Amino acid sequence: MTVVFDSDTIAPHERVGAVAAAMQEASVPSHVVLDPPEDRVHATFDVWQFGEASVFRARTSGIQLIRTPKQVRCSPAPVLAVAVQQAGNGRYEQGSVQRVIQPGDLHVMDLNAPYDFSWRGEGTSTCLHVPLDQLGLSAELIRQAATRVQDSPHYRLVANHIVALTTDADALSTDPAAALSGCASIELIRGLLLSAGSDDGSGAVVASDIVLSRIRAYVRRSLADPDLGAEQIARAHNMSVRQLYKICANADYSLEQWIISQRLEQVREDLTKPDNRHRTISMIARRWGFRDPSHFARRFRAAYGLPPREWRTIATAEREP
Repeated sequence: MTVVFDSDTIAPHERVGAVAAAMQEASVPSHVVLDPPEDRVHATFDVWQFGEASVFRARTSGIQLIRTPKQVRCSPAPVLAVAVQQAGNGRYEQGSVQRVIQPGDLHVMDLNAPYDFSWRGEGTSTCLHVPLDQLGLSAELIRQAATRVQDSPHYRLVANHIVALTTDADALSTDPAAALSGCASIELIRGLLLSAGSDDGSGAVVASDIVLSRIRAYVRRSLADPDLGAEQIARAHNMSVRQLYKICANADYSLEQWIISQRLEQVREDLTKPDNRHRTISMIARRWGFRDPSHFARRFRAAYGLPPREWRTIATAEREP
């Protein structure tokens, strides 16, 4: 089990501060209020990585998490939280939504909006963190879906899936195919949100988001193709280039910039892998569709603030014991 925090290793008089700090490190900045008395406060946090997605399980005594508008502004979150209550009754308030979350219930927590979440006594919650850029859904649709996610036919499927990930999480997260489990989890969350996100049941909102979601998924699968571009993407989705750009513009989404940013992220990750030590930076960049080394180097520095060679040196040194 990947235990990242266990309050039993902390002196009783230091646990309140330690639990609060560990919770914020595992999630996002928030005000953490713990039920007294101090000597009965306890918590265990587990984290497992599944490629781009991760699972965070919190087992604690009574706790309240309050994320304020200021914290949202100062510390925007790159992930969406989809959580299943496993023990104790949780209480959740965000925007106009107030719910009691019973064991087995799922709820969507927009970490980029204020919220108040708590439980009294013993409680356990398992949360799937999904990168927003991998979901490819608008903030508006996510907000709409969060208010009625329990009405989706995918609701129980996703709730059971999140719990099942923790049943044998140590083996699953260390398996060579762990990243594929993460991809499948992201797709399940996308399906859940698209299903719940239509305004009136007409499917109008869902249809455009589904198309954009498919486009983004196609791009991620095709990043290594140096010819990837608007014409190829439009052809693969049986539409004109004009239609493609219109869909992207309506979602305030720059296709070319997103392709480049995704390629840069893949290169940055590969530069840190020990298996790639024998490969030159140009080889790795070319593997992800960058034909011009000078163009790649300029874009990398603009994105990350360092030349790729310097970044690789620093990242490699940090990995060494």
